[in-house]
Amino acid sequence: MKIVDVAEFYAELGGGVRTYINQKLEAGARAGHEVVVIAPGPEDGEEERLGGRICWVKGPPMPFDPRYYVLWRERAVHRILDREAPDVVEGSSPWSGGWFVARWPGRAVKTFIFHQDPVAVYPQTFLGHRLGIDRVDRMFGWYWAYLRSLSAHFDATVVSGEWLADKLDRFGVRRAEAVPFGIDKARFSSSRRDAAVRKQMLERCGLGEEASLLMTISRFHPEKRLGTLLDAFRRASATRPMGLVIYGDGPLRRWVQRHAAEVPGVHLAGFVTDRNEIATSLASADAMLHGSAAETYGLVVAEAICSGLPIIVPNQGGAADLADPSYSETYAPGDVADCAVAIGALLDRDRDTLVAACARAAQHEVGTMDEHFDQLFELYERLIEEAS
Repeated sequence: MKIVDVAEFYAELGGGVRTYINQKLEAGARAGHEVVVIAPGPEDGEEERLGGRICWVKGPPMPFDPRYYVLWRERAVHRILDREAPDVVEGSSPWSGGWFVARWPGRAVKTFIFHQDPVAVYPQTFLGHRLGIDRVDRMFGWYWAYLRSLSAHFDATVVSGEWLADKLDRFGVRRAEAVPFGIDKARFSSSRRDAAVRKQMLERCGLGEEASLLMTISRFHPEKRLGTLLDAFRRASATRPMGLVIYGDGPLRRWVQRHAAEVPGVHLAGFVTDRNEIATSLASADAMLHGSAAETYGLVVAEAICSGLPIIVPNQGGAADLADPSYSETYAPGDVADCAVAIGALLDRDRDTLVAACARAAQHEVGTMDEHFDQLFELYERLIEEAS
């Protein structure tokens, strides 16, 4: 099977999109599929990469982020698609990349890749607590109409979470198929739990070993609702000793630093690139505290579960998809009081029972990225069979 991904936001210095597509190139090669990526770059060109190929289409740098380039030459993209004659072509963006695939007249199966929810990221983050999530969704009916129009040109819409598939179904987006992401289960394991690491993290919070230890991993961005977490932690920690270690960085760094400095028991650990350190820290904490209700799949939440860490998460979004009651407490997104109650409720439960439930979920509910791509390629084979 030949798969061509028209990837508008793939770039040499890119972040999550680049990582994901590189993993897909490798997974395709292992499975015997040919994966070709069409992406914008500084010059036209072609190169072999990770068992597949990249076809660069020259475009100008993006005005606000010169790491990326603009995909704007539709005819050039169509010429490459004509030449490659793929079995499946992916439109990995709801903007020009998606429309370039939608308007290509070839006979390949077409899939619309939708791994984000802009309405959840901004409008619901700022307005959802006041107006309600459903009302905010209805306010942006024009956006759902836009997605319906685009997705009508595709055979399926691929998302990474059941909650988002259900949401797109409600708004009439064409054939939403959930293919959940996965994690590195060999790295994230409860076997990494280390009493000395736990003691050290609590000391950084100014606390002794008798305190409970919560952990958050988050980009410092409005959608992550760190203000909610800090205020809820302040309330919950008034009734029992507990510390909160926050890993991450981002555009709200100064605001988070000021806010955290006002809350006793909080330590900002910064952005850490060592994944083994993160894995050991997760396994050594007592619970994960999470704020975002906009993620399509809760990657750090899945890593926490596999690390034997019970979770406190919003009852909306990708994290909620992973929040079985046997090892979690949930709260209304952005609701400080509800989050504080959830923190206390989880810490009141028997830890051994919670950890055992996490272990069962890690084995049966959380997958790996290899399993994600196996499911994706199986979906594509079914779509090809249906089309024939």
